[in-house]
Amino acid sequence: MTEPGETASFRLGYVPGATPGKWARIWAERRPDVPLELLGATTDAVVDQVRAGAVDAGVVRLPIDRTGLHAIPLYTETTVAVVPKEHVLTAIEEAGLDDLADEIVLRPQDDTLSWHGDRPGRAAAFNPTTTAEAIELVAAGAGLLLLPQSLARLHHRRDLAHRPVADAPQSSVVLTWPDADNTELMEEFIGIVRGRTANSSRTPRRQDGPPPGASAWAKRRPTGRRAARRR
Repeated sequence: MTEPGETASFRLGYVPGATPGKWARIWAERRPDVPLELLGATTDAVVDQVRAGAVDAGVVRLPIDRTGLHAIPLYTETTVAVVPKEHVLTAIEEAGLDDLADEIVLRPQDDTLSWHGDRPGRAAAFNPTTTAEAIELVAAGAGLLLLPQSLARLHHRRDLAHRPVADAPQSSVVLTWPDADNTELMEEFIGIVRGRTANSSRTPRRQDGPPPGASAWAKRRPTGRRAARRR
């Protein structure tokens, strides 16, 4: 919460792979008086921060507990298989889960995909703790990894490649914030995320000129020199 005398800010939590940079640039153009703070964390951490008021909103991956929260969908990501660059899957443009039946598929403990049923392929001897650790194991030839495309790009390495997996679960990304009356800044950010222009009737605008009731008269009223000339 902003203390008296402090500069207001808007705090946005976001998960790895999310790219809020475009929204931050638009925000800086529209609200240069209010800094936008970007805070990266896991989905669980961001949701906890939203509930605690440590951030104003969060960009997170489903599923989440939506009790007491708003959530609007942003996009759904393609799931890809990350493999060594010389792997047989690199010979095709798109794979299916059946193509992974004989492969060792790593299952990191921070896996962001929701599997409803049996996972594809064969399980590894142990589950790596993080996606970053799993990427290292893929590079070492210990198996392959399924994850959202943005995370594959985030962990890009020259010795690895990735291919879309058509029938794998996908990762849905949402904007979430407390289920309460929206502040002006929250409405502003929602407008940016939804692509509203600065002149949209639903996007709050600061008054930089004369009051609306005086604007038309101010435009017609002659300046002091012109008024003197008419006397």
